[in-house]
Formats: sequence, structure tokens, C-alpha cells
Amino acid sequence: MSGEENKTEVFTVVAMEKDESKRSQRRCVYEQYVQPCLAELLGTSLFVFVGCASVIGNVETGGVVQPALAHGLALGVLIAVFGPISGGHFNPAVSLSVYLCGGMKLLLLVPYVVAQMAGGTIGAFLTQAIYPSDKYTASMGGAFNAVSADAGKTTLAEMVLTLILTLVVCLGAVNRKTRTDWAPFSIGLTVVANIFAG
Repeated sequence: MSGEENKTEVFTVVAMEKDESKRSQRRCVYEQYVQPCLAELLGTSLFVFVGCASVIGNVETGGVVQPALAHGLALGVLIAVFGPISGGHFNPAVSLSVYLCGGMKLLLLVPYVVAQMAGGTIGAFLTQAIYPSDKYTASMGGAFNAVSADAGKTTLAEMVLTLILTLVVCLGAVNRKTRTDWAPFSIGLTVVANIFAG
């Protein structure tokens, strides 16, 4: 009788270990692939919403200080919160540069970009849903006015400003020798400076 009981106990323990292993595997897949994409989706939505709302709310004064600070502060906080989950990219150019620096897997690059594009769309729709249509239209949906009508100069300026941002991200958050706990703050301040410059 005791030999049969031992076999039953061993079988039960083995079955429990297999169930736990399957649960652990599912949790691992969720934490490695699904959760980071959801963090990018939510973080990008919130960042775009705050950014657009700050421009719309500043349409009467027309200054750049409020939108610049809102973008930079929101980005810094969102990177600090979502960074441990997804890296806090919230921008396809940042995701591409982080991948090229060896900071993320190729398997996640396309899902990140899709999540960021969907998040940006959600953030823009939230802004449109909350603000009156006359304010939304007057501010072009929360977009900054282009200073120059010259597409070449505007594109060059955007490329240089994006280069500065991706450099700060790669050196402050990805590179083993230069990464710092101040990366969210540094990246947020870089966005503030870029908006002032751009």
C-alpha cells in the first residue's frame, strides 16, 4: 500500500511541475513579447495625447515653452515608468536605432513600430475626442506650424534633431559604458531642447 501511495505522490508532483513549467513558459512569452508591445502602445498613446493637448491648449499664446516642457516632462516620466518593461521607445526611429545598437531583438522591432503607430493614432483620436472641434482645427490637431515652407530644409532639420535624440537614447540608455540612471531625464530634456531648436 505504501509503495502505491508513493507512486501516486510522485505522479502528482511530476504533474504539478509540468503545469507550473507550462505556466512559467506562458508568463515568459507574455513578459518578453506581449507586455513590452502593450507598454509601447500605452506609452505612445499617452505621450501623443499630452503633446497634442499641450499645443492645442497653448494656441492663444502661441509660445513654444509650454508644449516643449509638456513633451519633455511627459516623455521623461513615461520612460521612467515604462522603461523597465519595454525600454520606453515610443518612436519608430528610436526603436530602429536601439535595435542597430544591439539593445533589442529583431523579432520585436516590427511589433514595436506597429504598436507605436497604433498608439500615436489612439493618442491623436483621444485629443480630438476631448477638445472642441474649433480649437482642434485651429491648432491643426496639435501640430506645430512649420517655420519654413522649404521641404528640404525642414527634412534636414528633422533628421538632425532625430539624430540628437537617438544619440542620447543609445548612449544614455543602451551603451554599457555610458548608460545612466539619468537617461529618462536626459531624454526628456533632449526633446525639450529639440522643440526649442526646431
